[in-house]
Amino acid sequence: MQTSPIIVIVGPTSSGKSALAVRLAQKFNGEIISADSRQVYKGLDIGSGKITKREMKGIPHHLLNVANPKRTFTASQYQKLGNQALAQIIKRGKVPIICGGTGFYIDTLLGRVIIPAVPPNQALRIKLEKLTTEKLFSKLQTLDKIRAENIDRHNRRRLIRAIEIAMALKSKGSTLIASKDSPWGSKDCPCWLTIGIKLDLDKLKKKINARIKFRINHGLIAEVEKLHRNGLSWRRLDALGLEYRFVAKLLQRRVKREEIAGLERSIWHYAKRQMTWWKRDKTIQWIKNYKEAERLMRHFLAGPPRLERGTTLLESAVLPLKL
Repeated sequence: MQTSPIIVIVGPTSSGKSALAVRLAQKFNGEIISADSRQVYKGLDIGSGKITKREMKGIPHHLLNVANPKRTFTASQYQKLGNQALAQIIKRGKVPIICGGTGFYIDTLLGRVIIPAVPPNQALRIKLEKLTTEKLFSKLQTLDKIRAENIDRHNRRRLIRAIEIAMALKSKGSTLIASKDSPWGSKDCPCWLTIGIKLDLDKLKKKINARIKFRINHGLIAEVEKLHRNGLSWRRLDALGLEYRFVAKLLQRRVKREEIAGLERSIWHYAKRQMTWWKRDKTIQWIKNYKEAERLMRHFLAGPPRLERGTTLLESAVLPLKL
């Protein structure tokens, strides 16, 4: 079992995760692994908020631009590439910093959940394709409430696959199987520290609204036009997230630019779903500024003292801090 320390940085969209990860990587000799379900795709730059070369400040970033947007990139693929990146970073003597807003990817990579190996059911898929997207999401909520909380409710492919797995397992709770051990630690003795960015809700909402307006006014429309010219159908763009869905509809004259308030509300609801996912993890250390994050990381990387009975590695490393 791997015992090298791993840092995880989470937070809702627009909270400043990437900037914090870069600062910590500069300070502690780290490399960053992106955990974002859209930043894995080539060409999805502005709409996904992908970090730029300038913003990276020379820090190596992994799992960006590793997939063709015409095809769905799965959590299993992310896990495989993420494990390879973790092993390589550790081998170089660097500190891996996993940073992103896709909680399902992070839990899969760390081995906290196991994705069941369920083969495709073509007959079921044909039946499900006849349902509206709204009915698909409602069906998933009935079958697997936990998975429904973290899925893009407008992404038909992901909804159908999640339903397929839930029905195959006849799940009464969740298809996500909790794992006690992983290559990177265990539930009882994790070798990672998770830092969460906590922002005032009003401030977060203002940042979300300002960011989407900036993106639409500074290249997002041209980015979507280019993706469509390069072969992405309107339906595929619709499945690539809220911003791409809105602009695709805008270009098809199905919505007006003035209706951006609806997009802002949708992204805000997405941010709240992200927070709901992370509330289950009681080990997350929520911080309000860089200094708090640096202090947590410094203490964790220094190594825990001898563990008292019933105390986990993570608790030993961070609970004595007075933030």
